[in-house]
Amino acid sequence: DLYRKVFVFRNDPSDAYVVLRAKLEQPLQNFTVCLRSYTDLTRPHSLFSYATKAQDNEILLFKPKPSEYRFYVGGKFVTFRVPEGRGDWEHVCASWESATGIAEFWLNGKPWPHKGLRRGYTVGAEAAILLGQEQDGFGGGFDVYNSFSGELADVYLWDVGLSPDKMRAAYQSLRLPPAVLAWKSLSYDVKGDVVVKPRLRE
Repeated sequence: DLYRKVFVFRNDPSDAYVVLRAKLEQPLQNFTVCLRSYTDLTRPHSLFSYATKAQDNEILLFKPKPSEYRFYVGGKFVTFRVPEGRGDWEHVCASWESATGIAEFWLNGKPWPHKGLRRGYTVGAEAAILLGQEQDGFGGGFDVYNSFSGELADVYLWDVGLSPDKMRAAYQSLRLPPAVLAWKSLSYDVKGDVVVKPRLRE
């Protein structure tokens, strides 16, 4: 249970990462991924990387620069332009629905305009899920200059699209539906220099 704790990625650039183990029964037609990050990086960095043997960017949350997030599904991406952070925690949720190809993006509890992405696609279930690195192969192929440095917390993956109420609840750390990956019952392995510490600030 990582409640009120954070993963600290201490080095920049870094070769460290955290492997997350999810219980996925079948491929995903819908999903939502949420997490909180705290960093002063201005270079590109990966936040959440979900790769299958067929597709290394099956699901990817990537921040190429402080004013932009990229959300990948099945190797294709949409870009969400955001105000540059003011040195604070940023909470993001991204959800996707195969039937409509609609990608949703929420930053700090507020929705951005919907975008279209990979309609009819199916996300594979046999996945390597990593925090802190961007996979260019299944479970590997890292570029240290895409690595994350800073603090990550409140990582969740659901096999459904969350309602707006639940998106806001995730931002406020309120009660959430059962998840495939849940911060309060996370199964993970640390690889390299990552430290679990109490969260210092809200």
